[in-house]
Amino acid sequence: MKFLPLLATLTALGLVIGGCSKQESAPAAAGGHQHAAPHGGTLVEVGEHAYNIELVREAATGKMSAYVLDGHAENFVRITAPTLEVIAFTGGQRRSIVLRAVPNSGTGETVGDTSQFEGQADWLKQTDKFPGAIPLVEIRGSKFANVSLYFRS
Repeated sequence: MKFLPLLATLTALGLVIGGCSKQESAPAAAGGHQHAAPHGGTLVEVGEHAYNIELVREAATGKMSAYVLDGHAENFVRITAPTLEVIAFTGGQRRSIVLRAVPNSGTGETVGDTSQFEGQADWLKQTDKFPGAIPLVEIRGSKFANVSLYFRS
């Protein structure tokens, strides 16, 4: 019986913490939580903690890669799209980069069934951060439109 107050306290604490069971850091300004990007890029949340798209920039070549990931940014999620568009607002201009599906024989991924996309744009060689959006992405039957992002490399 003397353990009941302790049990009640632990139960209440579990309910308060709740939500995501993975270790996270909560940015003070955002009031939310974030997960680590597996490739060191910028994570873009898609849906309410449903999926992430990680954007990675190679400054020297102007190449951008995107990886579609689960809500914890731990597992790849294959999608059927042949391309993924990223819109950037930089230098007073609206710019677009189309990332194409990347097949991977090692994982069995093919165009139409992959989690990785790549594209190249010369403006990315000098642009290391920008606000932007992903106009449309369909993941596992759910369509997400105008997914806002802030890219930092």
